[in-house]
Amino acid sequence: MNDSSEEVSVRAAVEKQSEPRNTAPLSVLVGAVAGLQNAIFPALAAAFGTGIGGIGIFIGLGVGAAVALLSAAISYITWKRLTYTIGVQDIRVESGLLSRSARSVPFERIQDVSLEQKLVPRLFGLVAVKFETGAGGGEDLSLSYLTEDDGEKMRQLVRERRDGQETQNTTVAGDTAAAAPEKKGEPLFTMGPGRLFSFGLFEFSLAVFAVLAGLTQYADSFLDFEIWDADLWQGLIEDGEGQISQINEAGSTVQILGALGGLFAVFIIGSLTGIVRVFAREWGFLLEQTARGFRRRRGLFTKTDVVMPVHRVQGVKVGTGLIRYRFGWHDLRFVSLAQDMGASNHVVAPFAKMQEIAPIVEAAGFHLPNESSDWHRASGRYMIDTVIWGSILYLAAAAAAWTATSIYTPEWRDLATGVPLVFAGLAAIVNALAWQYQRHALDADQIMATKGVLSPRSQIATRMKLHSAEISQGPISRLRGYATLHLGQAGGTFSIPGVPIERAREVRRQVLETVAAKDFSQLETA
Repeated sequence: MNDSSEEVSVRAAVEKQSEPRNTAPLSVLVGAVAGLQNAIFPALAAAFGTGIGGIGIFIGLGVGAAVALLSAAISYITWKRLTYTIGVQDIRVESGLLSRSARSVPFERIQDVSLEQKLVPRLFGLVAVKFETGAGGGEDLSLSYLTEDDGEKMRQLVRERRDGQETQNTTVAGDTAAAAPEKKGEPLFTMGPGRLFSFGLFEFSLAVFAVLAGLTQYADSFLDFEIWDADLWQGLIEDGEGQISQINEAGSTVQILGALGGLFAVFIIGSLTGIVRVFAREWGFLLEQTARGFRRRRGLFTKTDVVMPVHRVQGVKVGTGLIRYRFGWHDLRFVSLAQDMGASNHVVAPFAKMQEIAPIVEAAGFHLPNESSDWHRASGRYMIDTVIWGSILYLAAAAAAWTATSIYTPEWRDLATGVPLVFAGLAAIVNALAWQYQRHALDADQIMATKGVLSPRSQIATRMKLHSAEISQGPISRLRGYATLHLGQAGGTFSIPGVPIERAREVRRQVLETVAAKDFSQLETA
């Protein structure tokens, strides 16, 4: 009798869970706040378009209030008509007012469930739940917004359903039982304010100038003169000629100091822009190793919480920058089917030393190259061909310049011909040096490749997780005896150019032997 009543209660909980439901009611307030933001520009446009007097202000306020109310109404209707249903096999989202649309994703196809909190939803304690299937178009489904607790329960439930486990005790948002919270993981990598400040110095950006340039399109609405009036600027230039003459008379020292001051100002603005961007994106950066895999949290205004199971890491990439490499800083990314804010790779250590990267790589089931790695360079013929093809355009430009100047302006012939020749020499040197650093290595478990002179980059893949190995040759490479080795990798690309043809065939043979020897139905999926 007890068993029967227990079965009835479980059945009732499952049926309740399978009913369509709305997202968090506070989502309406988030839409209303967004409506206020959207009302600012129409209000300003109406106010300045009708005059700066009192009537213009009242018209602007009226237009802004109308837009805000309309946005709030649309937000409410959108929330009311948006429902999601948690089925036994999939999750289904229906939306639309006049024409309904429905999207569903089977749990078994979901690669990742991430939680995202932008600034306004975060103030209301809401999160956007994003489901990704690795189909190449970012997240395939999303719910905006759930409460923080419900978002975490949703993520736990999807994991349970995806793994094929019983979900009788796993429910969402108001059901009798709650998903077991994830245990606190072991920190693998963190970045404090000091590290973020150093990171920001290397993220030099002039994006602020692009924003200012864009704002000039609307300057006429706020200024009492026409910014694009050519006569106005001509008069200002003529008025400034006297000041320019004074600067010229002051001598080269003042001119040099002025130029240095301008460059210093650009450097300060660019550095501050980079620092602000890094603090906004990476604040509170924490990478943990949990029972479910790697969990990464970061963000100041937009906070993200992403979990990636270890077995879904298909490869790793280690990169750096032109300047940061001289100071020993690198970044680490995981290759997977899931998307990371639109990118194909998950950033797990954006600014770290190699001794900090090594433990993360090992936790993912890979290992960095060492002294025993059997490195192989690209073909010497490949190096010669890249040197020639990298310089041939400059050589053609030099020949054209020599011909043209010999006929029309012989006095400029040496300069016109010398400049492209210099670039041709530089291109030849760069390509020759690049060949020195373009290598690959194959061991019993994985394949590794490195390239880059000034900012080297490395890519590592596990042989067992590769899907294919393809050799491609063009007319020249076939004649010269080398090929490009393409390794099929889920969620990314892995190509090694300029490999001697015999070496390429040997690598392909060993990789395919490893792939064929593994029964992929036995791979760990937990």
